[in-house]
Amino acid sequence: MRNYCIWNYILVSIFLLLRIGNVDGIQIWGMQFGRAPLLEKFTWKKMDFAYPDERSRQLAIASGEYVPENSLPVGIEIWRNKLFVTIPRWRDGIPSTLNYIPLDANQGRSPKLIPYPNWVQNKAGDCGNGLTTVYRIHVDVCDRLWVLDTGTIGIDETTVQVCPYTLNVFDLTTDKLLRQYRLRSEDINQNTFIANIAIDLGKGGCNDAFAYMSDELGYGLIVYSWQQNTSWRITHSYFMPDPLTGDYNIGGLNFQWGTEGIFGMSLSPILADGYRTLFFHPLSSYREFAVSTRILRDQQLSQNSYHEFQVLSSRGPLSHCTASVMDENGLQFFNLIDQNAIGCWNSMLPYAPINQAIVARHDEALIFPADIKVKRGLLWIMSDRMPIFLLSSLNYTDVNFRILTMPVQTAIAGTVCDNILWRFTKNQIW
Repeated sequence: MRNYCIWNYILVSIFLLLRIGNVDGIQIWGMQFGRAPLLEKFTWKKMDFAYPDERSRQLAIASGEYVPENSLPVGIEIWRNKLFVTIPRWRDGIPSTLNYIPLDANQGRSPKLIPYPNWVQNKAGDCGNGLTTVYRIHVDVCDRLWVLDTGTIGIDETTVQVCPYTLNVFDLTTDKLLRQYRLRSEDINQNTFIANIAIDLGKGGCNDAFAYMSDELGYGLIVYSWQQNTSWRITHSYFMPDPLTGDYNIGGLNFQWGTEGIFGMSLSPILADGYRTLFFHPLSSYREFAVSTRILRDQQLSQNSYHEFQVLSSRGPLSHCTASVMDENGLQFFNLIDQNAIGCWNSMLPYAPINQAIVARHDEALIFPADIKVKRGLLWIMSDRMPIFLLSSLNYTDVNFRILTMPVQTAIAGTVCDNILWRFTKNQIW
């Protein structure tokens, strides 16, 4: 009888959530699938920037320095009271590539972006001083912001390499640049395009740090050691796209991205052997792969360990994935761009579709979920309609860009990902 009452309560709650339009002016999306509502934290029709005054903004528009229709946000990260948002310089008129929004200030539903750390250090083409194009970023537990500047302007055939690929690490407590490292010529090739970065902190503290950077079109993984202040490149056939999965249907568009290789990455908690597992996948693939960071952290070992890389099961059809993230409990969340959805997997269980679930899906709010983070018990999701921006044209009278949140525990409740009955064990074997 008690279970019957609980389920009645859950069903009534779901019914009510589906009817909610907004609460205190904040849009809440009832789920087409999944029990947790999506809270629409911020929305934009066009991205705007916090110029010192309106005259400066108008001068920037008049000069072409700022073209409101040309900005597409692609990455997010959260640190204390800052929500970081990145905008690549794919088109002209992007005044700043690395930005933030103060979370402790009421700036409305569509806040203007503040350049980080300032306007001067976001000057395109100012190699060694300014950031040219930034994609996804990462904050570590040592209050450092890891930022890979690709040094590029444009996209696809319009791409111009105006500065070298450069890793920048900021101290968030002072907003000062701690370290800047240019990738070696051996780390990249003529096709290199790096959009994702994962940061691995070992048991040795803040100095025991490694950055993993996925070369999406050059089909490689670049490893950077903070302690050694050097980098190396790893190649593997698992970094390449699956030729059978290069066709996409998103936002009413059919297109082909058949060359998209290694893209999203996530790191497990530290295991019993003192290392993590790096999970990764090509964008044009339905399959996940894995390798111990014991292999990646050793430059010599990483060059001759083909069989140390593991092939995991396919997620099934229509499961192209952009970003993924794993929390401290071993819960992985991943963006399913074909389905306008967010998936989950509890790594206590084997990687297989039967052990995965959809925690959110919405055919308007989640058109192309581009990035995802887990912070403070919340999932943070960015959706940006990227294929429409690149291959067609956005309707700028409509909301195009969203940052949404949902509580992790509410999202996984009642799914196979629910960790109430599971505890992460450090001798986990996938």
